[in-house]
Amino acid sequence: MRLDVETVRLWHIQLLERLSHRPGLQILVEPALGRPVPPGIGRLLRLEQALHGLSGTGLLSPVPRARLDAFEQQGAATSDLILDLCGGSDDTRGRVWRLLYDGAPGEAGLLNAILRTGSPVAEIREGEAVVAAGRLGTERQGVLLATCEDALARTITLIEGAIAGATLRLPEWDRAGSGETPRLSNPDLAWIAARSLSWRAIRRLHRVLYQAPHWRVGWRRVVGPDLLDLRRHPEEGWRDLPDDRLRFYADPFPIVRNGQLTLFVEEYPHATGKGIISAVAFGPDGPLGVPEPVLELPYHLSYPFVFEQDGEVWMVPESCAAGTIDLFRATRFPGGWVKDRTLVWGVTASDATLHEVAGRWWLFATVKDGGSYSDALHLWSAPDFGGPFTPHAGNPVLIDSASARPAGRMVERAGVLYRPVQDCRASYGAALGLARVTRLDDQGFDQSVETVLTAGPKWPGRRLHTLNSAGGFEFIDGSGRARRPLWPRRSLVTSG
Repeated sequence: MRLDVETVRLWHIQLLERLSHRPGLQILVEPALGRPVPPGIGRLLRLEQALHGLSGTGLLSPVPRARLDAFEQQGAATSDLILDLCGGSDDTRGRVWRLLYDGAPGEAGLLNAILRTGSPVAEIREGEAVVAAGRLGTERQGVLLATCEDALARTITLIEGAIAGATLRLPEWDRAGSGETPRLSNPDLAWIAARSLSWRAIRRLHRVLYQAPHWRVGWRRVVGPDLLDLRRHPEEGWRDLPDDRLRFYADPFPIVRNGQLTLFVEEYPHATGKGIISAVAFGPDGPLGVPEPVLELPYHLSYPFVFEQDGEVWMVPESCAAGTIDLFRATRFPGGWVKDRTLVWGVTASDATLHEVAGRWWLFATVKDGGSYSDALHLWSAPDFGGPFTPHAGNPVLIDSASARPAGRMVERAGVLYRPVQDCRASYGAALGLARVTRLDDQGFDQSVETVLTAGPKWPGRRLHTLNSAGGFEFIDGSGRARRPLWPRRSLVTSG
């Protein structure tokens, strides 16, 4: 591993330690000269750390060179592979993998890529061949230090996957401007600092005036083609599932049971800051009342993936705070939910989504692993929806902030399997993609995003997040805006 040993970072140490635990690998560090970052960048990152209350011991923080002692190369050594992390020239001693961000090497390349696009593409190249690639994400857009550390965490994932032989590919992406030499002058850095200060002030003001975050659910009666066929918002637009501004509803999942359509949603009371699962029945003209709580646990719940199988109704809610993916069963539908079993342990997984293909059940979810919640797709499979689930040998099968995270049930149409996905390049849940699954087996996974839908005149707001349908109705969700009440109002939340 070729490193600039004068600027050793915590992420270098974590990468070395994780690779050293892989059987059959011997890791040595070769000192090299890296490309320096602009001199003012350290002051900018310290300013952001103070403004946003960020840790001073993150992945970008410097560590003593002595931390490399166990790995430093003594004298000449023959290697099977050189992993160049600092942008040195190609070497003739063997195979060389170079780490690039939007075509440029090193920390300066990463910082420039973040400032240029906000969602950089990391590549490992051997010569001109791409060994592995991923589009790196963050939920902390607008904060350079936080975005950089999320990107470095996922860089570790990318390198580990490449060395393990995982097939990590991206479809063609816009390379315009890639490989540019970073030019962050003092005026540039001053502008970035001013933007960070103003962003912080605007965010605080928004939270004073509005409930934030605030989402809303849209619904419509489907007459004619649905969104998968239209590939655009319907002309009639969407109707909102109303809320009282003290809570929001998100992640709509409908199900028809005994001829009755019931919509499950995440309900998020602003007073508690913790999501619960609620449900409301639908009639021919829309909701019959307001959502009522049906499942509440000590930790946050969302994304109530609900389905019927073997005469029972089941749910896999997102419970990433618990570090598990759990299966629940309804004993008194739409309520009476009891935990049936744990499907996957020891993961911070988002938006777990099940789908059966030819008698085999597949479980899709994004896994945080120190970085973003939304850019690393993992798969598991099992002979039954209740498990036991086996992780895919190529996990993560995809690193892409534009199409990794699930956004609703998968749908088969004319023999083609479609996957709603979240496009989080601009921000979390900013857009909705419709991806065609072109491969799904024990050896690999591939998909092609065919359509990206955004908010607009037919769905006002800034985000579009989830898509589901059942019983002749279609549901989406996205960001909403709710002014804070001028005086306190009593919460209507009841215990589940």
